[in-house]
Amino acid sequence: MSLDASTLQLGQPSALPASPEEARLDRVPNPHAGTSYLARFTCPEFTSICPVTGQPDFGILVIDYLPGQWLVESKSLKLYLASFRNHGAFHEDCTVGIGKRLVELLEPEWFRIGGYWYPRGGIPIDVFWQTGEPPRGLWLPDQGVAPYRGR
Repeated sequence: MSLDASTLQLGQPSALPASPEEARLDRVPNPHAGTSYLARFTCPEFTSICPVTGQPDFGILVIDYLPGQWLVESKSLKLYLASFRNHGAFHEDCTVGIGKRLVELLEPEWFRIGGYWYPRGGIPIDVFWQTGEPPRGLWLPDQGVAPYRGR
């Protein structure tokens, strides 16, 4: 697989997208396609907006996937995740929507996302989504976010 770097946001000035719908996610070839390994991205300062109150919501996202032919390019992922800061959506919609968009882009062998949200109305809401059972033999470390106790 060849890569035309000029088509990527990587290495070029990139404005923060106004919304997740406007954000562009880039993918790059996996140099170890056919090798079973886990790629993890952690976003410890994820923000979005409550669609009812307009107040900010804060969470920690942990994205794990077993790549197939493609990897997500990290700068484009950072810009995409940051585009949620003015986006009004419930925790479940943000978490699962991000997961589905990445799965559509990457076509991974396996994918999971954990959204660990700080309390809204006194109740923390954690959201988990995955594409199926983890492949046998894949080293799958804990996502490392403790159950809510005043994170």
